[in-house]
Amino acid sequence: MSLQDTQGLSVSSDDPEIVGRLDEFDRSFLSYGKTAAAAWEAAERAPAQPLVAAKAAALALFMQTGEAAANATRFLDRAEGRLAMALPRERLWHQAVRAWAKNDLHGAIGLHEQIVREFPRDLAAMKLGQVHQFHIGDAEGMLRLAELARPANDENPYLHGMRAFALEECHRLDEAEASARQAIAMLRREPWAHHALAHVMEAQGRAAEGLETMLGFSDCWADCNSFMLTHNWWHAALFAIDCDDPEQALALYDQRVWGVWKEYSQDQVNAVALLARLEFVGLDAGGRWQDLAQYLEPRLHEHVDPFLDLHYLLGLARAGYDASAQELLTSMAEYSHVAGDPVWHGVALPLGRGILAYGRQQWDEAFRQLRLGLEGIAGIGGSHAQRDLFHWLMLEAGWRAGRGPEIRPLLQIRAATRPGIARHRRELARIDSAS
Repeated sequence: MSLQDTQGLSVSSDDPEIVGRLDEFDRSFLSYGKTAAAAWEAAERAPAQPLVAAKAAALALFMQTGEAAANATRFLDRAEGRLAMALPRERLWHQAVRAWAKNDLHGAIGLHEQIVREFPRDLAAMKLGQVHQFHIGDAEGMLRLAELARPANDENPYLHGMRAFALEECHRLDEAEASARQAIAMLRREPWAHHALAHVMEAQGRAAEGLETMLGFSDCWADCNSFMLTHNWWHAALFAIDCDDPEQALALYDQRVWGVWKEYSQDQVNAVALLARLEFVGLDAGGRWQDLAQYLEPRLHEHVDPFLDLHYLLGLARAGYDASAQELLTSMAEYSHVAGDPVWHGVALPLGRGILAYGRQQWDEAFRQLRLGLEGIAGIGGSHAQRDLFHWLMLEAGWRAGRGPEIRPLLQIRAATRPGIARHRRELARIDSAS
């Protein structure tokens, strides 16, 4: 017997409690809520149900720890005996999450795209496919998946929020803003649409408007999970920096960005990236790097993805934990050899070597290695705004290495594309005064 979930999709279960908890996982996943653990609750009740096992395993993988893949595999293995009797969508979910647990993101993406083609009302499948595309830097794929789901979900604000972010990452900024505002008009408390709107305004240098906009929506984030809560505040802090108010950004770091869930990878990434940007504009981080680094040291050998490792490495290097930073970089090199992934070898390792050199104040080496790694940086995942951290590291290393003529054209592009940001003009003036 099968029941239907709130999207009208069949689930091979006669237990309304199971279907309700799967619905709760989906709602929390799409809205960045705090109740995604409903998938684990469902797994306690029906561990062999394939869709339950798949979503419980997905939640385990979202923990982004060294044990996440093994934990996910245990959930998936419990349902193996029931796969032959499962519904087609359930088998596809199980296969897709299994591929993710094996770090086969391209395989997982293909399966999620198949789910969306055959079951377009499954927005959780679309969202997870977009997550994987984001992690490999496939913005066009993110948009393709959103457009595939759009006809069946045009009334759903979460669809428009996901489409907005994909459009922004494809540099289609006006369309992205329209889609984000459409989502917000349908549901004001749509945090991913707030996030997409922040990206558009950041890309266009609309700092004062962006700060006002994010502060205006901040009352909506209290019920968000730690990633969405801290990340939207992170965007507000970036706007404060661009408004030449780094003290406000530092206050947001202390009060909103760092401290919600210090053990979580994404909260750590937000903290590293914000502290580094604050240093770029002259603020002293004090003991904040050391506070952060104690949560990064246990992660030296995880290698969930290069984007995370590079942030951990920067945090350790800036904290003065040179031995731990070196150990992480060495471990990254060993993992790169085993994984055989060109992104790890050709992008992550040069960036990592540049970051370690930056921490050691070896400015010329930092500049050279960072510039080399930046050539393929989209492959490490993350958004344009997040990856910009590594561009700024390269620019700062270049300035300190006396490479003003080489970095000046890059700063000119920034000043031209974001004319409202005074910092870019000051950076240019600093180079000119040193000539």
